[in-house]
Amino acid sequence: MIISLLLLLGHLCSGQISIPLRKTLSLRQIARKNGYPLPERTPSKYVENKYGETPIVIHNFEDAQYYGPTSVGTPKQTFNVIYDTGSSNLWVPAHNCTNCGLKKKYDGSKSSTYVPNGTEFKILYGSGPVSGFLSKDIATCGNAVAKGQTFAEITDVSGLGAAFAIGKFAGILGLAFKNISVDSITPVFQNLVEQKVVDPVFSVYLSDEPGQDGELLLGGINAKHYSGTLEYVPLSSESYWEIALDDFKIGTHGSVTSVKNAVIDTGTSLLAGPKAEVKKIAKIAGATPFLKGEYLIPCSQKTSGINFDFIINGKTFTLTPTDYIIPDETLCLFGMIGLDIPKPRGPLWILGDPFIRKFYSVFDFDKKQMGFAVAKK
Repeated sequence: MIISLLLLLGHLCSGQISIPLRKTLSLRQIARKNGYPLPERTPSKYVENKYGETPIVIHNFEDAQYYGPTSVGTPKQTFNVIYDTGSSNLWVPAHNCTNCGLKKKYDGSKSSTYVPNGTEFKILYGSGPVSGFLSKDIATCGNAVAKGQTFAEITDVSGLGAAFAIGKFAGILGLAFKNISVDSITPVFQNLVEQKVVDPVFSVYLSDEPGQDGELLLGGINAKHYSGTLEYVPLSSESYWEIALDDFKIGTHGSVTSVKNAVIDTGTSLLAGPKAEVKKIAKIAGATPFLKGEYLIPCSQKTSGINFDFIINGKTFTLTPTDYIIPDETLCLFGMIGLDIPKPRGPLWILGDPFIRKFYSVFDFDKKQMGFAVAKK
């Protein structure tokens, strides 16, 4: 039903850049229609707009892949990448990629700012490995330019399987911290901050209606996209965007987890937790096992199902069945999957796109904290 790109959890001083996020059709519909026409978007007004706006349309590929353009080189070679808060590296296909199909490929010989490196690069995702070699060039997000950015040119992308072959993206731009970056490469966002291109914060608003835009805003917070006040939570680790999890409760069943940390991850299309706990929660919710660790749930549960209460920093963040049940034509997917993260990084809960769609999320790189508020829809 829905391909989940679950990343294996292992190994901006001025200005703001706006990146709208767009929702599209389901995987079946997109594959059947071979593309989706995109209407123009009118840029919104942002909080503390010091250095102008650069809206970049980013598509939502059936709630599994939020992606948009980034450019590498001079002149720019532009690629659609997943902006992923669950990893820290930037990679795009190399000119000699053996299995990248018709995806656009980077050619350093055509860039006047290319600096060769050649060091072998390998990264492991939940679906499998991706490999290639390192290079250096400028990287551009909107009008924000990260100079001297080390990135990977990928020659073998087979580990991503159908997620890459069918998906609309041709790379990944990680937005997590340097200490989980493969080869300790400084991430693009950190370079933008250190080079005083953008303010040290970014925020994410995900639309939950087809044809409506969401937004990734580098360097700012957009008050248009949330109601009430932002609740700030300190990070428990500067690796992923990781916070302490007080508890996870379900009505009269009470606590359903023993895990004490959670990661806010735009690169994971579902909620994810330890397999044994997810199996128990799925049974409580009325879901049944499907394929590759996913679960189906009766669509009727969208109106009669149970709530999920995540207790974070003493505050309760509730997901209703409408938030975590994902319809796809005549079937409904339970928006949670089992994933065991080994020590020392795990165990963890991953609060992926269902959580971020419900709660506008602020990633504060400077103060090392997350901010949450109910997203306006």
